[in-house]
Amino acid sequence: MRLADLRSVLAECAGDLDDVELGEAALDRLFTDLGYDSLAILETAAAVGQRYGVQLRDEDVADAVTPRAFLLLVNRSLATAAQGTPS
Repeated sequence: MRLADLRSVLAECAGDLDDVELGEAALDRLFTDLGYDSLAILETAAAVGQRYGVQLRDEDVADAVTPRAFLLLVNRSLATAAQGTPS
């Protein structure tokens, strides 16, 4: 999953935030500082799980407080799923 993919799913789940530019400079900013609350992130995680066929545990999603951490979580889960190992 790439940043552009995350940006797209966030927009679908939480709406476009006019004053937020979710680019490379925002990778290490807290989602809350970017205007996304925990519900928006959980909805995004559910949508990502459906779209990419991975299950993301709520505890892991709650710990992924930045876009970079969320992307790492998703990509690790995808890699684990590709290897056929439970995440």
